[in-house]
Amino acid sequence: MIAVAATIALALAVGAAAERRHGAGAQRVARATLAAMLAVLVPIVVFFNLARLEFGFDAGVGIGLAYVAVILTGLAAARLGRGPLALGRPASGSLIVASIQGNTGYLGLPLVVALLGADRLGEAVAYDTLVSAPVLLLGCFGVGAAYGSRAGVGARERLRAFALRNPPLLAAVAGLLVPDALAPDAAVDASRILVVALLPLGFFAVGVTLAADSRGAGGRILPPLSRPVAAALALRLVLAPALLAALAALLIDLPAPYLLLAAMPSGINGLTVAHGYGLDQGLVAGAIAWSTAVVIVAGLALTAL
Repeated sequence: MIAVAATIALALAVGAAAERRHGAGAQRVARATLAAMLAVLVPIVVFFNLARLEFGFDAGVGIGLAYVAVILTGLAAARLGRGPLALGRPASGSLIVASIQGNTGYLGLPLVVALLGADRLGEAVAYDTLVSAPVLLLGCFGVGAAYGSRAGVGARERLRAFALRNPPLLAAVAGLLVPDALAPDAAVDASRILVVALLPLGFFAVGVTLAADSRGAGGRILPPLSRPVAAALALRLVLAPALLAALAALLIDLPAPYLLLAAMPSGINGLTVAHGYGLDQGLVAGAIAWSTAVVIVAGLALTAL
């Protein structure tokens, strides 16, 4: 947990320092980093891990309830964005993406081990694979195609953008179709090393984005807690897990890792979606930074106990 927190803090600091020293050059590097994550690194991770995933009926009712909670959270975000917050279309899309996509892989899995024990990791991996990955590939990329300023005009162009600017989805389809033989152990192990690499790369890009946005806000890395960012925090950290807990209370004894992962901060991949489709990157980066800070502080406090 301490190593994860230190990595996040260092990557944010390096990204912010690079932007303040090199300005536009650092922003170009951050955009290139996000593009490489979207087009190369994330598809590799998705392909090899889905190719080796064994589907069964033991995923449980909790997985289905998690989808219901995510959908309801996304609908609430859309209503807030276009209603009380009066956000433009790209910013509304960013609010939805920041609300429905949690950092269950890079941050959630280490937290499950630290707080609940390694014996609960299997349940956490099932949630991350069966809930978070489809929410990213279909939900977040779909929102990007529907709300983004660079996704075209009209349903046909936006549908085309969803398909062609979504390399992880293509990798997921391929990973589900190919035989296990095309995903040897060495390749799967290498893809999991890439997951570790995505954490500092993603937060470097977050640091650059936050530093660029902070030029008119006193140079602070953690941006002001604006109404849209505060709404994203409430939706991601409070509403999403509360909905899952309430739904599960009516039907099942919800596995503890499911509830913990439902309360994870906004996922880094949301920034790649915002970059790829022309959503409000500042809102997504602010939601990632604030929600991650809240969860890290809470996680360190619980670990100390």
